[in-house]
Amino acid sequence: MSAADHAPIRVLLADDEGLVRSGFKVLLDLEDDITVVGEATTGAEAVERARALRPDIVLMDIRMPGLDGIQATAQIARTRGLEEVRVLILTTYDTDEHVFDALQAGASGFLLKDAGPAELLHAIRVIVAGQALLAPRITRRLIGQFTARRRAAQAAEERLAVLTDREREVLALVGRGLNNDEIGRELFLSPATARTHVSHAMTKLGARDRAQLVVIAYQTGLADR
Repeated sequence: MSAADHAPIRVLLADDEGLVRSGFKVLLDLEDDITVVGEATTGAEAVERARALRPDIVLMDIRMPGLDGIQATAQIARTRGLEEVRVLILTTYDTDEHVFDALQAGASGFLLKDAGPAELLHAIRVIVAGQALLAPRITRRLIGQFTARRRAAQAAEERLAVLTDREREVLALVGRGLNNDEIGRELFLSPATARTHVSHAMTKLGARDRAQLVVIAYQTGLADR
């Protein structure tokens, strides 16, 4: 089935800089399988537009006046009816400590604003397809740095108690950034079986999506084993 047979990916742009929004809109509107359905200049407006438009994905600037991108992401993630709306956080600095908080709030990934057009398009498609997208330049250092402070061994074990040994193994590999095919090869499983274990882990841990599994893997120390 060709891309033309599918409804286009509906994108909401949330950034307080008009030139940034315009640049993204020009780029995205050139793609047959992506369409920009709305724009927002503040976090509060992003939440309102998300409720009204039900986009597939919100490109969310992390720094906006008033309600910032993290708070807006949290509101979208916990709003009934917006469970399928994904958020891609856009940040200017690769040292932005708030990226981790955004992932905890429910973002499906983050990307640096200086990423090239191909990276942005890939990120949108990957996240809408249900995968996590964490900028490889900063993922391990950033998440490792800010979760190390928050990790408690006893709490981690209690949280992981609901998982089988195999699901723990799978969660650890998700934390290392492996996809289902790679997990299958590592554990001698079919990709479908690996995907099933990932799904079970998400359900048991109450994770919104794969990005939150990555966070949990670091929080509990599984990604470091």
